[in-house]
Amino acid sequence: MRRPVGAFVIVSAILAAGVVGLALGRSNSPLPGWLDAVLPVVAKQNPAQSEASGPVIYYRDPDGLPSYSPTPKKTSAGKDYLAVRASEDVSFEESPPETKTAKSGDRGKIRYYRNPMGLPDTSPTPKKDSMGMDYLPVYEGEQDDDSSVKVSAGKLQKAGVQIEVAERRTLNTMVRAPGIVQEDERRKAVVSLRFEGFIQSVENVTTGTHVHKGQRLMRIYGPSLSSAAAEYLSALNARPDTGIGNQALKGARRRLENLDAPEAFIAEIERTREIPVYVSWPAPQDGEIVERIAVNGMRAAPGDVLFRIADHDVVWVLIDVAERDLSLIEVGQKASVRLRAYPNRLFTGNVTLIYPHLMAETRTARIRIELPNPDQVLRPDMYADVEIATGAETPVLTVSSSAVIDSGERQIVLVDKGDGRFEPREVKLGRRGGGRVEIKEGLAENDKVVVSANFLIDAESNLKAALSGLDKGEKSQ
Repeated sequence: MRRPVGAFVIVSAILAAGVVGLALGRSNSPLPGWLDAVLPVVAKQNPAQSEASGPVIYYRDPDGLPSYSPTPKKTSAGKDYLAVRASEDVSFEESPPETKTAKSGDRGKIRYYRNPMGLPDTSPTPKKDSMGMDYLPVYEGEQDDDSSVKVSAGKLQKAGVQIEVAERRTLNTMVRAPGIVQEDERRKAVVSLRFEGFIQSVENVTTGTHVHKGQRLMRIYGPSLSSAAAEYLSALNARPDTGIGNQALKGARRRLENLDAPEAFIAEIERTREIPVYVSWPAPQDGEIVERIAVNGMRAAPGDVLFRIADHDVVWVLIDVAERDLSLIEVGQKASVRLRAYPNRLFTGNVTLIYPHLMAETRTARIRIELPNPDQVLRPDMYADVEIATGAETPVLTVSSSAVIDSGERQIVLVDKGDGRFEPREVKLGRRGGGRVEIKEGLAENDKVVVSANFLIDAESNLKAALSGLDKGEKSQ
């Protein structure tokens, strides 16, 4: 049985290397004759290892340590670094870049090699950096399109790059703010007199009592009111031929009206032709008595507040909205209100007013929301949580918020051009909501944009721009 020649050659090479090392290490005498005859045979069996060709591309540690240098160097023990030529370099690619180019024919000729760590360093020939990493080839055509960058499919897969189509959607931004329930200023009234009077008696109404418009609150005697009533009665009883006429009657009635005499009081004079001693003073509107000052027998001067009445059938909810959200709020928008006293009930109202002044201390704007309160459960000074759904009903062009790279000065998205090419494109943004953002300019419908790991592609784009500038600078010198 014949032994393989290759195995014999390998064993011979190992023995020869050991003997040579031992001989060279102990003396400078010439090699023995038998060893001088063996080495040519080994060299013929493996000429690639015996004859290194090509330029020196770097220097490696003579002891086999992972240390490399682009220039000649010595170790700490004084040993020279070993030169590594192009034919001796180890490549982990399936085939050299030149071979791939020849086979595929679509990447073109290699223009130069760039630093694998992104540093602005290029080389016209293959080389390694200080960590032993191969410089990456840059082919003709890859830098022709200054607006795009090409990323390999393997790198895209490892980085987890995800693509999404820009599409039209309805944006609904939810503005949330705490609020407080307040009385409607237009539904409040006070009861006071326009003349000096004396309260004979107050009806059985107290603070918190609900009263109706026209309901009697108290009985009053007023000397000025009685005098005006007597004048009006005289005008009513005067005969037409006395010359007093209708003008006097109208004047007497106007005086009673100026004293704010109730219509029931004037009607009683016209019906009975008598002057009542006391006036029954009515409630001016429906509502709850929120304050009662009137008591039996008190003297009331003109203008003194005797009762305060508020109607709570409609209440306000006042909220403070951050300045940045003010542009989203419009009068007429629907608002959902949840009271902390009734967390399971939802109340719906409308935005009726955006107050004209901003609060300088908090940088917020006050918003008024009107709520119907038919069952009187909404009480003033209650706390509420308000949500206002903003946004137009017309769909707008949107992308995911993660697709936008915001540098502060400009906003860009990365558009997928196909075949691993991506184009950074500046855009103008609009409203935001639901994890999406409106694109006003820069994109068209159905454009594909990167929504995940886009910062890696952006780094490649910045690197390309730096290398392009470096390349142009070298050409201009």
